Amino acid sequence: MTTHPIRPFPDDAAVRAVGEGLLARTLPKAEWTHEAHLAAMLWLLRERPDFAPEAELPATISGYNLAVGGENTDSAGYHETLTQLYIRGVRAFAATLPADVALVTAVNALLASEIGPRDWPLCFYSRERLFSVEARRGWVEPDLVAIPDA
Repeated sequence: MTTHPIRPFPDDAAVRAVGEGLLARTLPKAEWTHEAHLAAMLWLLRERPDFAPEAELPATISGYNLAVGGENTDSAGYHETLTQLYIRGVRAFAATLPADVALVTAVNALLASEIGPRDWPLCFYSRERLFSVEARRGWVEPDLVAIPDA
């Protein structure tokens, strides 16, 4: 695994700002980092029970990408397999947390967990399979190791 420094969030408000900015398509593009992706997912699970991530996050991220001048192509932008994998991973992680843990504490613990590294998906997928057009466009099963049940 490649090690990148963890960029923790300072408080609950910073986490909420990322999630709300994603939904409103107002989060500055430079702030849509790997950490922001994970923080937004955990925030959605904890504070937006009306939001169904598996069904709604694809259009949310795709729409956000376009709104900030990005694109969704066979080589850039939205990636279905990564999104669905991280939804599973973050959902499983969230299930291990006490209900009363602060949002920022939960997010920073997620970032420091085994799910936090940017290359976590490569535990399950070869680079070739994960970064294929097929994986970007739709869900593909891993080719290295099965994903543990949540």
